Amino acid sequence: MEDILLAPGLLIIVLVTLGLILFLYFIPVGLWVTAYFSGVRLKLVRDLVGMRLRKVPPTGIVRSQITGHKAGLHLSTPQLEAHYLASGDVGKVVNALISADKANIDLSFEQAAAIDLAGRDVYEAVQVSVNPKVIQTPPVSAVAKDGIQLRAVSRVTLRANIDRLVGGAGEETIIARVGEGIVSTIGSAASYKDVLENPDSISKVVLSKGLDSGTAFEILSIDIADVDVGENIGAKLQANQAEADLQVARAKAEERRAAAVAKEQEMRASVEEARASVVAAEAEVPRALADAFRSGRLGVMDYYNIRNIEADTKMRDSIGGDSDDNPGTK
Repeated sequence: MEDILLAPGLLIIVLVTLGLILFLYFIPVGLWVTAYFSGVRLKLVRDLVGMRLRKVPPTGIVRSQITGHKAGLHLSTPQLEAHYLASGDVGKVVNALISADKANIDLSFEQAAAIDLAGRDVYEAVQVSVNPKVIQTPPVSAVAKDGIQLRAVSRVTLRANIDRLVGGAGEETIIARVGEGIVSTIGSAASYKDVLENPDSISKVVLSKGLDSGTAFEILSIDIADVDVGENIGAKLQANQAEADLQVARAKAEERRAAAVAKEQEMRASVEEARASVVAAEAEVPRALADAFRSGRLGVMDYYNIRNIEADTKMRDSIGGDSDDNPGTK
């Protein structure tokens, strides 16, 4: 009987506990009290319960509002809620506003929210604006006019430009522009010795180019940290060019040799053709002589005179060394 009487009482306690939990969840009285005594006036139902219904965590919004109020900033609850609903970091924006206010930097809530929504760390940007940071470029290789390669490393001191954080280029652009300026400056130097003697000339020329235009930073200084001498690129290029010229000359010489060989073969073929014609003509001589004898146009004495002339011609050729039958006389 007693167990039956205890069951309804236990159920009532459970229901009351659940109701209290739900009441405190939707109506965070403790958070309202904290805000009240911190100087932040909030409506219990309109603000805190409304945040729950809008799926905005009241704790984060109220804590940020209290922090800003204590720092002398007047931030409205709808502003913070709107930034949270836009997937912004409310705490980081409030901390950035406090840092900017203490450093006498003109930064409005709208600017800070826009910077945060643009994907940049607004708190870090304010810190860099107050305390500039130094980035080091990777080694940049360039060749002076005398062909000697130099490798330079620079350190760039940057300060964030609050007005250009939205839409401005980042550190990668600064590094690329500084590297381009170093290459241009070393490349215009008459000798690598001039660069080694006055490395600050690089920083002066690069700094005068206005490399921070269109970026989210302001370049305060560019310091050359190290300059090393590399290879003799000019000599290497000349050697490569000479090798290429040699290959071209060899190819042209081979082309001329091939043409000469072809011409020689063509001339030999012509000579052989001429010899064949001579042999064919000489083969016709006996026949012509026989016809002349039969027709009476040539007598015996005429024939012997022709033979004597031929013998005399061969003797003269032998004495002069022009005959192939007497090679020893050549």
